[in-house]
Amino acid sequence: MHSTFKIIAAGLLVIIGWSLLAFHGDPDIASDLVRKKLVLQADSFLTTVRRLRATAAGTNNKLILQRRFRQARLAYKRMEWATEYFDPLTSRQVNGPPVPETELNGQVMQPEGLQIIEELLFLRLSPSSRKQLAVSLGKLIVNAEAYRDYFTHADLQDWQIMDAVKLEVFRIEALGLNDFDDPLARQCFVESAVALNSVREVTKHYTLDDKDRLKQLFTQAIHYLSVPIASDRFDRAAFLTAYANPLTQQLTRLHKQLDLPNIRYNRLLNQDAATLFDSSSFNRNAYIDAPEDSATTQKIALGKKLFFDPRLSGTMTRSCASCHQPEKAFTDGLTKNLDITGEKTILRNTPTLINAALQPAQFYDLRATSLEDQVGDVIGNRDEMHGDIRLSVQQFWQDKNYRELFAVAFPVKGRVAIDTAEIKNALASYVRSLTALNSRFDDYMRGDQKMLNQTEINGFNLFMGKARCSTCHYLPLFNSTLPPRYMQMDAEVIGVPKTRNSKAIDPDPGLYAFQPVESNRYAFKVTTVRNTARSAPYMHNGVYKTLEEVIDFYDQGGGTGLGLKVPNQTLSADRLQLSAKEKKEIAAFIRALNNR
Repeated sequence: MHSTFKIIAAGLLVIIGWSLLAFHGDPDIASDLVRKKLVLQADSFLTTVRRLRATAAGTNNKLILQRRFRQARLAYKRMEWATEYFDPLTSRQVNGPPVPETELNGQVMQPEGLQIIEELLFLRLSPSSRKQLAVSLGKLIVNAEAYRDYFTHADLQDWQIMDAVKLEVFRIEALGLNDFDDPLARQCFVESAVALNSVREVTKHYTLDDKDRLKQLFTQAIHYLSVPIASDRFDRAAFLTAYANPLTQQLTRLHKQLDLPNIRYNRLLNQDAATLFDSSSFNRNAYIDAPEDSATTQKIALGKKLFFDPRLSGTMTRSCASCHQPEKAFTDGLTKNLDITGEKTILRNTPTLINAALQPAQFYDLRATSLEDQVGDVIGNRDEMHGDIRLSVQQFWQDKNYRELFAVAFPVKGRVAIDTAEIKNALASYVRSLTALNSRFDDYMRGDQKMLNQTEINGFNLFMGKARCSTCHYLPLFNSTLPPRYMQMDAEVIGVPKTRNSKAIDPDPGLYAFQPVESNRYAFKVTTVRNTARSAPYMHNGVYKTLEEVIDFYDQGGGTGLGLKVPNQTLSADRLQLSAKEKKEIAAFIRALNNR
C-alpha cells in the first residue's frame, strides 16, 4: 500500500493529451481492429463489474464475491496495456493505490477502484462496509463505461500501440510479479499471463519477418507464468532473463521493422529501450524543465568544478562535496552531518546523489521537483551551506577561469555576468552525470550469467517475492519512481523509530511539513536500494547502521510491528517470517547492486 506523492514530469503530459485524439479512421486496418477489440474488452469489464454489484446486493457469501471480483480484475488486465497508456487518469481511479494520494498542489485524491473493493471483500466485509462497497462499485461502473466510450471513438496510432504493448511487458516485469496491485486476491501470475496473452493478440495484427519467433516467445512466457507455483517459489530471475528480456527485444525489432513514424517525447524510459536493463534504457535528462537544461559535456565539467568549490557557501568553508563525498557513494558516512557552524547536526541523513536524476522529486520529503530546485535549496539552507547564489556569481565572474567555463557551457552573446540559473543548471548537470546502472546485477540481466552467484540470485527472488521489497523499490531502478511511465514517486510511512531501540517514532514529520495532510505525517521518499551497501547509515535519520538491521526492521513489520504507534503506517505490519539464511541472501543481492 502506498501513500503516493504525485509528480508530473515536464514533457510527459503529452501522454494524457492522447485522450483528446480524433475519432477512428478507416475500418479493417490493424489499429482499428485493435480498437474494436478494446471496445469489446471494455464492455466485458463493464459486464463483470455489474455482475459483481448484483452479486454483492444479493449475497453475503465472501467466496462467491471474491470469485466475481477476481473475474473483474482479469477482465481489466486484458485491456490494461491500453487503458494505462491512453487513459491514465481514468486508470488511476480504476486500479490506483488504496490510500489517499497527495498532488503537488496539495489536493488530496481519495482512493477508489479495484484495490479499495479488494480490501472490502477480503478484509472487512460487514454491514457497515456494504454501503461503501456499493458506492465503490457504482463509481467503477461509471469508469468502465468511460473506457468503452473512449475506445469507441479513439484514433489509435500504430506507433502508440507498439509503444503501449512493450510498456505492458515492462509493467509485468516490474509490478506484475509481486502482487503489487492485488495483495489480497494474490493472483499476480494469472493476471500477468492474461495481460501478456492480450498483448500477444494485438501483435498478431502486424507483420514481422520472423513472426514465428515472436509467437514462440509469447507462448513460452505465458506458459511459464501459468504453471501453478507458490509465489515464494517463482523464479523471477529466470523469467526475466529467459523470457521477458528476449520478448521485449523482439517487440523492439517489430516496431523498427514496421517503419512507423518516429514520434519522440521526453520520458525517463527511452522509447527504443529493448529491455529494462540495457545501459541506455533510461534518460538522465527526463526531468528537466526545458530542452536547453539538458546535461552537456561542457556543463558537466563546469558543474563538477562548482561541486567542489566552497565559495558557494556563506562561510566559504563548505562545498557540495563536503557532504556528498565521491569515495562514499556521494554520502558522508555519518548519521547526520554537522550544520555549517559545526555546533549542531542538520535535520536528516545525507542521501546519495548517484542516480538522483532518475527520480522526479528530490529530498526525503520530495519538496524539490527538479535537481535545479534542489541545488538552490541546499545552497540557501541556513544549516547546510547558508550561501547566496547572487553573491557567488559575482565572485565567479571575477574569476577568469570560471568566465571562460561559463562562456563555453552557456554560450551567450555579449555576456556581462553569470546568471544564477546557470550555476544551478551546471551543478544539476553534474549530478545527472552521476547516473550509473552498471552493477553486477545489471550485467547478469544483460546476459552474463556468471555475474551473480546462487546466493545473490536467491536474494533477488526474495526481494521480488517473499520479502515484498519490490512493491516499493521498483525494478530495475529500485527506487519508488513508478514504472513504466515513471511520472510519480512514492512516499511511504514505515514507522522509523527515533533510536534503534526506541518505542517512539522519529518526530520528523516528513512530507507533512509542507503538505499538512494527516496521511502524509511521517511519510518519506522511498530511496533507491542501489549502492546502499556503500551509503550507511540508513533511513532519513540514520538510525540503522547496517543492512542487516534494516532487513530486520522490515521483517518485523516496520514501526507498528516493533510496537510503535503509527496509525497511518502504509507498510504492512505483518511479519515477513524471513529465516536467517534468507536475510543473508537478501543482503547479498543488495550488495550486488553496487556500481562497478
